[in-house]
Amino acid sequence: MSHIVLLHLPGEEPVAGEVEELPKPTDTVITVINPRRRDGKDVHYIDSRAVKVVWPLERISFIEILGGEEEEQIIGFVRE
Repeated sequence: MSHIVLLHLPGEEPVAGEVEELPKPTDTVITVINPRRRDGKDVHYIDSRAVKVVWPLERISFIEILGGEEEEQIIGFVRE
């Protein structure tokens, strides 16, 4: 089960993404899948083709674990 997280880096905007498992106390890095800004746009210092990014945990102030977003339904309008 993947988790949606929000990484807070000092002096930067938060970075959203998915992680396959939450970091353990003994981990030194975190691997984030599909990194993006909170609004869904690309992070300016990450190549737009990158699908995974590995950050050292020492560069992260704190991590928010978000829930319930995967359960949202997208409602679209269809013209008949």
